[in-house]
Amino acid sequence: MSRPMAEASAPPAASRDHRLTAPIKVIYSLGDHTVNVVLTSMTLLYIRYLTDVVHFPAHLAGAVPLVGRFVDAFTDPLMGRISDHTRWRGGRRRPYMLLGCLPFGASFALLWWDVPIASDWTRFAYYASVYTVLSITMTVVSVPYLALIPEMSRDYDERTSLNTYRAAAGLIAVFVTISMSVMARSRGDDAAAWAQAALVISVWLVVPWLLVHRFTWERPLAAETPTVGVVEGLKLLARHRTYQHLCAIYIPGRIAIDLVSAMFFYYIAWVIGRREDFEEALGLFIVVVILALPFWLALARRLDKRAVLIAGMAWWIVAQAVIGLGGPDWPRWALFAVAGFAGVGYAVADFMPWAMLPDVIDEDERNTGQRREGLYSGMFTFLRKIGGALAIFMMGVTLRISGYDGAADTQSESAIGAMRVLMAVVPIAMLSISISVARSYPLSREVHHAILAELEARRAKP
Repeated sequence: MSRPMAEASAPPAASRDHRLTAPIKVIYSLGDHTVNVVLTSMTLLYIRYLTDVVHFPAHLAGAVPLVGRFVDAFTDPLMGRISDHTRWRGGRRRPYMLLGCLPFGASFALLWWDVPIASDWTRFAYYASVYTVLSITMTVVSVPYLALIPEMSRDYDERTSLNTYRAAAGLIAVFVTISMSVMARSRGDDAAAWAQAALVISVWLVVPWLLVHRFTWERPLAAETPTVGVVEGLKLLARHRTYQHLCAIYIPGRIAIDLVSAMFFYYIAWVIGRREDFEEALGLFIVVVILALPFWLALARRLDKRAVLIAGMAWWIVAQAVIGLGGPDWPRWALFAVAGFAGVGYAVADFMPWAMLPDVIDEDERNTGQRREGLYSGMFTFLRKIGGALAIFMMGVTLRISGYDGAADTQSESAIGAMRVLMAVVPIAMLSISISVARSYPLSREVHHAILAELEARRAKP
């Protein structure tokens, strides 16, 4: 190995922050845990709540998240720019966690109220409006929160580790979501029971932000404050080819993640025909995902993040192909075995692109001399949400066209066939697109270390 490449392969010592201990990583991960409680409940439970509990039309139920996501197209990048320009004594990012956490929890509780109005369109207006408020308050806390990742560590592997903790906490959110379903069922599984369960969860959403605010930190600015507005900033993102490359990897993968999550109950209840196995199968799936994270993290310390991402998505494609063959004749063990097998690959699809994002932000600083963590995180957060909204909207419209009836005891063959397509064919296609794009992703470990070395040399100049 040549001397320049050897120097580039070792990260600068200043890139490591010894304050980033395991307990701090756990506390930091609580923020994304609350966000994932909301996002997971929206994909796993909320559409089912609207269609099966309050008997709201499936196509309108699928459109509710889409309205909030169109608002996010403006608010997520705007919140990123606001936090980039904030100069409060408490910091640029962390004060917004305190400002946004209470309305974040309150708007979640209001979303699970059965509005006593006959008109479907008036009810749609209520649910879409509250969902929009929830999306905005989520933006206020989550965009500055995610912008902390490149500030708390500049090390290639430590960022992967921090995102692994964040991903694990986000997955544990599924158990909180399951507990919400169990609480509602134990109280009668009617609209009032769901409203009570949502009120309990709303408190759970607020408390972790107090800890995250207390135990995280921000680095002093080492680069210029961004001087461009939101529109010009988005144009800069559009010209940043590595960032666009990463987005092209992330969006199809995100659609696959949220579509599989949203279809999980429908698949088990109607395709397999054993809705009583939903919680256990989902719980096993998430346990396997969490247990697989250390394996993928260890692999990421030896290989490039791109290679790990491709391997995980390929594994998941195989699992979804098997899932697409499932039916009522499957023995119970087969359902659990395939769910666990799928969880191993699923573990990589979400957390790895977020581990790659801070490296892209470093490249932007190298190119422009400015730090724009907020703008990049805000736009990536929007992509995360729009991917989920598109998946749910696709699901709602497809189920509506196929003749799905949430109040019926049985479903038509066309509805069952649509569920198979949504659970297997579409996710496989999305993951295949991500893999194809990821093969040419340019920002490797060596390239990133060279970028850090260049930034350190700049800062060392008088």
